[in-house]
Amino acid sequence: MDVPAASACPACLAAPSAERIAAAAAPKDARLFLSLPTAHCAVCISDVERALAAEPGVRTARVNLTLKRVAVEADPEVTAERLVAVLDRIGYEAHELDPGTLMVTETDRRGRDLLMRIGVSGFAMMNVMLLSVAVWSGAEDATRDLFHWISAAIALPTVVFAGQPFFSSAWTALKAGRLGMDVPISLALILASAISVYETMHSGHHAYFDAAVMLSFFLLVGRYLDYRTRAAARSAAEELAALEVPRAVVLRDGAEVTVPVAEIAVDDLVLVRPGARMPVDGTVTHGSSEVDRSLLTGESLPAWAGIGSVVLAGEVNLTGPLTVQVTAAGRDTSLHRMADLVAMAESARNRYTSLADRAARLYSPGVHILAFGSFLGWMQITGGDVRVALNIAAAVLIITCPCALGLAVPAVVTAASGKLFRKGLLIKDSTALERLAEVDTVVFDKTGTLTMGAPEPVNLADLPDAAVEVAAALAGASSHPLARALADAARAAGIRPANVTDLHEVPGYGIEGQWRGQVVRLGRAIWVGAEAGSITATHLKIGTAAPLSVAFADRLRPGAAEAVAAFQKQGKAVHLISGDVAGAVGDLAGRLGIEHWQAEALPADKVALIAELAAQGRKVLMVGDGLNDTAALAAAHASISPASALDAARAASDIVLLGTDLSPVAEAVRVAVKARRRIKENFAISLLYNVVAVPIAIVGLATPLAAALAMSLSSITVSLNALRLK
Repeated sequence: MDVPAASACPACLAAPSAERIAAAAAPKDARLFLSLPTAHCAVCISDVERALAAEPGVRTARVNLTLKRVAVEADPEVTAERLVAVLDRIGYEAHELDPGTLMVTETDRRGRDLLMRIGVSGFAMMNVMLLSVAVWSGAEDATRDLFHWISAAIALPTVVFAGQPFFSSAWTALKAGRLGMDVPISLALILASAISVYETMHSGHHAYFDAAVMLSFFLLVGRYLDYRTRAAARSAAEELAALEVPRAVVLRDGAEVTVPVAEIAVDDLVLVRPGARMPVDGTVTHGSSEVDRSLLTGESLPAWAGIGSVVLAGEVNLTGPLTVQVTAAGRDTSLHRMADLVAMAESARNRYTSLADRAARLYSPGVHILAFGSFLGWMQITGGDVRVALNIAAAVLIITCPCALGLAVPAVVTAASGKLFRKGLLIKDSTALERLAEVDTVVFDKTGTLTMGAPEPVNLADLPDAAVEVAAALAGASSHPLARALADAARAAGIRPANVTDLHEVPGYGIEGQWRGQVVRLGRAIWVGAEAGSITATHLKIGTAAPLSVAFADRLRPGAAEAVAAFQKQGKAVHLISGDVAGAVGDLAGRLGIEHWQAEALPADKVALIAELAAQGRKVLMVGDGLNDTAALAAAHASISPASALDAARAASDIVLLGTDLSPVAEAVRVAVKARRRIKENFAISLLYNVVAVPIAIVGLATPLAAALAMSLSSITVSLNALRLK
């Protein structure tokens, strides 16, 4: 589906909240948000900002190119419709966004926060290690105590600051009656610091401030790697909500009144002008037009709408004004129901338990039991020497600290993400590779996924030259997608349009004009007297001559055939599901050798297919690009969408295909299987390390410092194993 995207970077999520908007906007000001789906470079930023700033009443205009959005501070009399018209005049498509649906995110702030803590702990670690070298070199008595106190002055604030993510997480887990992975981490940090202070106060020979700071540093590195793999786009449900029209024109007592959508009731009459998105579900009572239903069906070709036609929220009115009697508004519209469907699917997928989560359930209780058992055992052995017992318990906690376990998955995912990124695939979810490796069934959308979503005329060479010239002239004056495709193809073939005069568009039917004293028409079959067929076509009528048909076909996406063949070679079942007509879907399935296909499918039908396959025990990979695919993308075991997809579809998917070539999709599954093997190897390395190291710590042969060094060695080993993926 060729719906414009609204965002390309899944990690750039700094959208303002409705609360902050309300608080920041004084009564004398208005803040408007417009999406800019076609903006793509610095020139676009300057063009849009300059044009809006020149508009009377506009105070400031700031473009966020990542989100493809412009925020405008303006006087109350400035309307979104006026600004949309300004941008349309300079060639930029724009749509109003409802500020109340823009989501707050803390992920950017959290990433910067983790990097800052890594920097602080790394700097402190280097300084404390330098001081420790002096102690290891033989510094004694007052000199040793001085260096220990200086180390304490550096290490203690660092541990408090750098360990805050672990401490807060551990406290939350304990309040909920759980033993999370951060509980033993926090205990290890606290015990290492406390024992070091105790040793320093009593002029002890050993303090472990370097171990505590080193532990903080390596754990934060693991946490940041995990964060980077989890940095994802906004919820797809939020993206869907952002597409809901905030205001509509209601006809009351013959007058046009603009009101918030929340105030519209069933049976109200709503006027929808050409170019506007349907704000409600309803039935057309006056007018005729063509509507873009790509949001719901995935097909970019418009459908005719006239008196009695049913229209749905989210569809775009293309050619003529329509009066619509409301049947559903607000939360009851089809668009909002789709958002609810997506939210439910996202929630279900978030319950996936990763290998790391499953390991943590066994690991955390085991660590506490070992450490506490060591403490009690050494209390018995030493006759109640708390100092020795605590040292050994701390060494056990540190040596079993889940740093290697915490790095096992993020290190592999980061390596795999880099490998796939170079092949044109962007991983958005930390569990995506694990889920992708389990896939045994692939479901493809058609338009915009297996095909480019751009119709091309296929029989111009079979038509008379004069007819093609007339058709090119008529098509050049129309905004219909088929007409644009015809005009582009004629221009590319060097065909000069005929001299057609008195051109005018008939909403919902086509375009007509005068050529050599004859009426010429290009449009719907019923309008020109042609026979409607099962193929996509537009029809030309010249005077009284028999109508001619211009047939269109959708161009196959590069690499589509290779991707389908690769999946079939891997032994995976391949399905095709589309909102397009049966003829077009069946033809494409035949060309690609896809046995299972379904046509004229709505979003709920796609979700139903995913659910049916899942009920059979299948692990489904969904590959789609449209808003109508969003719920299916969220419901599937794993999902991929092209970068050309709408922002909501990309938000719902696990992986984004950055280029136009579809062949890397099959490669992603192969890499995922390999990555899952590396993850299991890393867990095996962590287990082997603990089998060897824990007994050494329990019998008292490892100090907390030695434990920290051993823990670091295991972390480095896990990271090196992850790099083998490259």
